[in-house]
Amino acid sequence: MYTDRVLLTAEDILNKDFKIDARGYRPQEVDKFLDMVMADYTEFTSIIKKQEHEIRSLAEKNMKLKQEYQKLRSRLDAAGEDDGSHNSVNNVDLLRRISQLEKIVFGKNE
Repeated sequence: MYTDRVLLTAEDILNKDFKIDARGYRPQEVDKFLDMVMADYTEFTSIIKKQEHEIRSLAEKNMKLKQEYQKLRSRLDAAGEDDGSHNSVNNVDLLRRISQLEKIVFGKNE
């Protein structure tokens, strides 16, 4: 995902050996390496912020969908209690099954 945008791994940083000059490490080499580390940290920060934003957005959408589901479920339950629509759906299913059984038993090919 983001590994193609990151220059270093934690192992690269851990195993980095700087060459020693007569006066110590080569400053240019250290600066170049630290620039790469800084670029990675900047990229990681950007990635984390984007993912946190996406998580918040998805959590909000999830909450809205749960609320909508609850409302629709309560409406469905209320409608089922008022007019017996659950029974009518079951009756339709039963009629279809009976019709199919009649076709099989009596050989009707309609």
